[in-house]
Amino acid sequence: MVPNLSLTGFMVVAAVAFLVPLLLGLAPRLRLPSVVVEIVAGIVIGPSVLGLVRLDLPIQVLALFGLAFTLFLAGLEIDFARLRGPLLRLTGLGFLVSLGLSLAVGLGLARAGLAETPLFIGIVLAATSLGVIIPLLKDSGQVETDFGQLVLVGASIADFGTIILLSLFFSREATSVTTQTLLIAGLAALGLAATLALRWVGGHMWFTAVLSRLQDTSAQIRVRGAFALLAVFVALAERFGLEIILGAFIAGAILNLTDRDEAMTHTGFRHKLEAVGFGVFIPAFFIASGVRFNLAALFTDVSALARVPLFLAALLVVRGLPALLYRGRLGGRQTLAAGLLQATQLSFVVVAAQIGMELRVITDATGAALVAAALLSALLFPLAALTVLRGDETPREALEVASAP
Repeated sequence: MVPNLSLTGFMVVAAVAFLVPLLLGLAPRLRLPSVVVEIVAGIVIGPSVLGLVRLDLPIQVLALFGLAFTLFLAGLEIDFARLRGPLLRLTGLGFLVSLGLSLAVGLGLARAGLAETPLFIGIVLAATSLGVIIPLLKDSGQVETDFGQLVLVGASIADFGTIILLSLFFSREATSVTTQTLLIAGLAALGLAATLALRWVGGHMWFTAVLSRLQDTSAQIRVRGAFALLAVFVALAERFGLEIILGAFIAGAILNLTDRDEAMTHTGFRHKLEAVGFGVFIPAFFIASGVRFNLAALFTDVSALARVPLFLAALLVVRGLPALLYRGRLGGRQTLAAGLLQATQLSFVVVAAQIGMELRVITDATGAALVAAALLSALLFPLAALTVLRGDETPREALEVASAP
């Protein structure tokens, strides 16, 4: 046993991760995203309120794996087959409009003295939380509809684009944009090479036979392989001086592109990965994010508290307004619902705010205000979107949404 290493905080985090969905399950009418409650619970048990838990080494390691799994599963969710044709052009244009709006908002906030780095704020505001809206669309039966696919593809482009931009302009390594571009291109090239190699190996009957024989035994070979792939690209991203979220996202995309046979769903492979991620690591990341949350910075600075509604409104404008481009394919209600869902933020803001505060491109007060606004968006916008959709032709029972992981 490592000397002076306490597992008490680890125990508390594990208990909270178990109790949050259980309590939400006992009160299904609340329909709160569990990630929101997990972050709030982390704030309560952390130094800001009760002081039961601090960010010691076990919690930091667990949260790091949770961060990696969050982006890994996001990469796994992207349907690359749909990233083409009119749908890609429409959602791509929407993201470019969002990016332009977000940069304008960032500049405006900076000139008003409400933000430190306009480009950083612009990148953060341009994202969408896939982790919140994917379960919502699945549970509401909207994933395969034109509405659902527009929202999913738009969110996927926003997630991928903002991760690239964050890695490009705000890396912990003090290198030039040109160097960062070359490093990102190198990591992407390795991802492409890994994809081709895995597809080549997967085309051999002996390999697939071994996988089929071991995948449901104690070896759980597919799960171990996925975890190894995640570990390799996270380590490569770190070695290249890039953010590990980029490596995790690429690993998920590689698995998405290479394991597309029926075995993925037939054996419950995706469900196994989700069980590992959402059952163990991801809630630890969100709870640890709450523990890290600087509540004092938010409430001791009046301007920081005032920035919360401003950031919330900015999210709605930056990601909601471009949904008007969908009006030609969707009705008025679905266009409004798409805008609300695209404006939903959480995971990326939590990660980006942490990076921004470590790099000192934003203050602790700004970071706290961004996370608070993201929490409110994940709480309010999906519920508002469902309320709008209830007026459509979708059956009422299809819109009962479980807590988002």
